[in-house]
Amino acid sequence: MIETLRLTAEEAAGLIERGEVSAAELHGAYLLAIAERDSELHSYLTTVGESEGDGVPIALKDVISTKGVETTAGSKILAGYVPVADSTVAARCKKAGLPLIGKTNLDEFAMGSSTENSAYGPTRNPWNPERVPGGSSGGSAAAPPPPPPPPPPRPHTGGSIKQPAALCGLVGLRPTYGTVSRSGIVAFASSLDQVGPITKTVRDSARLYEIIAGRDPDDSTTVELLEPVAIPDAEDLKGLRVGIPKELNVAEGIEPGVSEAVNRAIELCRELGAEVGETTLPRSVEYGLPCYYLIAPSEASSNLARYDGVRYGPRVGNGDIRSMYECTRDAGFGDEPKRRIMLGTYALSAGYYEAYYGQAQKVRTIIRQEFAAALDQFDLLVSPTSPTVAFPLGSRTDNPLAMYLSDVLAIPPNMAGLPGLSIPCGLSEGLPVGLQLIGPQFSENLLFRAGHALERALEFDFVPGRLQ
Repeated sequence: MIETLRLTAEEAAGLIERGEVSAAELHGAYLLAIAERDSELHSYLTTVGESEGDGVPIALKDVISTKGVETTAGSKILAGYVPVADSTVAARCKKAGLPLIGKTNLDEFAMGSSTENSAYGPTRNPWNPERVPGGSSGGSAAAPPPPPPPPPPRPHTGGSIKQPAALCGLVGLRPTYGTVSRSGIVAFASSLDQVGPITKTVRDSARLYEIIAGRDPDDSTTVELLEPVAIPDAEDLKGLRVGIPKELNVAEGIEPGVSEAVNRAIELCRELGAEVGETTLPRSVEYGLPCYYLIAPSEASSNLARYDGVRYGPRVGNGDIRSMYECTRDAGFGDEPKRRIMLGTYALSAGYYEAYYGQAQKVRTIIRQEFAAALDQFDLLVSPTSPTVAFPLGSRTDNPLAMYLSDVLAIPPNMAGLPGLSIPCGLSEGLPVGLQLIGPQFSENLLFRAGHALERALEFDFVPGRLQ
């Protein structure tokens, strides 16, 4: 009997290396855990009974193409689509010996903050099944702790990695844009999409990032890492300058319990030897969200134009080609993709391009400059990852603006292409609170070092409280 409840990826790999269990036995144990719990949580869209690899099983978000395994992006318009080749991320995991155990649920085309927009039904939070797990990677975030596979990578556009990691009490890394290949990833917003891991620990995050990161000749936006990935072992923050951006820490809507947990973590930074000071990002928080919701829908309207019933998924309608396009898209896309496609098409239309999309790109440059100025003074910036803990299922589905505000703290650094690491820093109302660490481009090793030291000092128990 393999106890998977508290097993980290690093510990699981050690069991295999020492010959205490085989990869097949571990795979079977995880499948058993999924079978016992997934009917309640609905983390998985597909599970794989047998898969190549002699290492720790891995789950992939269902926008990551996997050869021979259905990839739907959580949408009916891709139902039945089976890729003929692996994405670069899937291929690198396979090369590293990580067998695929399944594909996880998500908001349709990664458009959402609660995983309630999936065409295949919502995922539930393992800490409280009446709450959301965050999004768009809610299936991935809900999968590890209860206890399925330790390290599932997923693409991050707005808050798609950090926010669900925060709401489910896990570690989520949004890497520097361009350090992980997007080749074979179902596209949402090309200048924002980035693949990264959600794991149980910071060391697990570093190990998985080491596997998936690096230049890919099939993706011209990728770059070589400036230095090898370092697996963290530091226990203090001596020598680090930690900045507290006022606007990211007192933004409207931050719950008192979230602020209290984050403030305790900030005080812990001081105790661990960091120099802590205040800084400001006056325009990044105010304009980050509206900037994102012009750029991302605009790029989505372009990327999703390929789904027309001709090449992918089901075809609806037998009339002329225009009628077939309209019927297929009406039946295949859910409300949120339709909403963003219409918004993005309008922003890109003649007469409005410069006023909306062009202006948003100018604002994005200002956001990048503001973060650069703050990071000239400090090595890292810290804030809450999400302004709230996990909210009740259905509470925001009729209010898109309230749903969009779930990512108000995670989006600004993403607009600047910066890496961010969310680690759990405590509980509020019995639910996890996430601490967001933001660094300069290519500072993943610094984030891992700081995150690991804080993780050890905080001693957060990633096992959902309802199971203790």
